[in-house]
Amino acid sequence: MSASLRKYGGDGLWALMVFLSFAFLFHRLSTGRVALTAFCFASLVEFSQLYHASWIDAIRQTTLGRLSLGSTFNWPDFIAYAFGIIFGTLLEILLRQHFRRT
Repeated sequence: MSASLRKYGGDGLWALMVFLSFAFLFHRLSTGRVALTAFCFASLVEFSQLYHASWIDAIRQTTLGRLSLGSTFNWPDFIAYAFGIIFGTLLEILLRQHFRRT
């Protein structure tokens, strides 16, 4: 497994989870709008990592806080988020086409 996949794979999976959660919650929105909303949310969480106050850093030190909020800002994470959300978008499109045929 490559070092890049190891380093950014989790970020892509996290963004995929965000996309799938938004697709479930906002099932009436188009796939494109869900993808855009998921990317904006992931970006907001990434930018929030630039903010360091004692209360939010304490949350980030917990396992759940680190998994949901991250810990350090990193520009390449945006690329990983895009790949995760694109994967989810393509998966949803393929599944919709499959179920329309059956």
